[in-house]
Amino acid sequence: LPRPILSFLTPTKLISTMMKLAVLATLAASAAAFAPAQTGKVSTVLNANFVEGTKALPFGSSPDTLDGSLPGDVGFDPIGFSTGPFASFNNPLYVEGDFMSDIEWLREAELTHGRIAQLAVVGFIWPGLFGTFPGSDELGGVDAYSELNPFKALTTIPESAIYQIVGGMAWIEYNRVIRIKEQGANRISGDIGVGYPGAWNPFNINYTPEEYAEKQIQEIKHCRLAMIGAFGLICQAANSGTDVVSQLAPAFAAPEYASKAGYFLPQGI
Repeated sequence: LPRPILSFLTPTKLISTMMKLAVLATLAASAAAFAPAQTGKVSTVLNANFVEGTKALPFGSSPDTLDGSLPGDVGFDPIGFSTGPFASFNNPLYVEGDFMSDIEWLREAELTHGRIAQLAVVGFIWPGLFGTFPGSDELGGVDAYSELNPFKALTTIPESAIYQIVGGMAWIEYNRVIRIKEQGANRISGDIGVGYPGAWNPFNINYTPEEYAEKQIQEIKHCRLAMIGAFGLICQAANSGTDVVSQLAPAFAAPEYASKAGYFLPQGI
């Protein structure tokens, strides 16, 4: 941001602004939630034919690039994200002829963002319901982890905790990049080597192809719901200045006058 704008932002407000921009970018990247029930073709936009009467938008249209091959495809892409060459755009991992399709690359992004959002939703709610980790005098003080508002917590936890989070994320992403390079065009979108067929399976889960397809649909639905939920939680925490759980009690509390007879009448009558 330009220096005149930064001069009016406190660190907390700057973090809040950056988080909102990150969430908007996440939602934009996952806006193509795919796959049509084709009835009739209409005009061409972004070099793709649009078809009328999709499952998600019976009154609208979506690109014919949504062929129903991905789990959870319901034909929702009114803007036409799925028509863009995203797999090759500014992508150092792209290998022509041996890489995921554009729609699979978008699904890779949607699953990645959705999984992060699911963790974020749990992170917003869990500390308020079940408590936080104990702190220590050697690492930020005994109250270092007691802050329930995630934005404020960034300024109270020790730096080593932030490095741990960043390091863990970097390790997961590094391994995901390695798998993308190794699997090429045969990659299953979102595969991080855990739980997928042939991957590390500590619980010995053994789904039939039909059950596995159903689990994929369940995951993408949870991912999409979590991205919306995380966006709402971030906005609520940024604007209220407190954690989300603390706001639930007043929402269910009845005002004092509700316990009186005739509370529906104006006070004093």
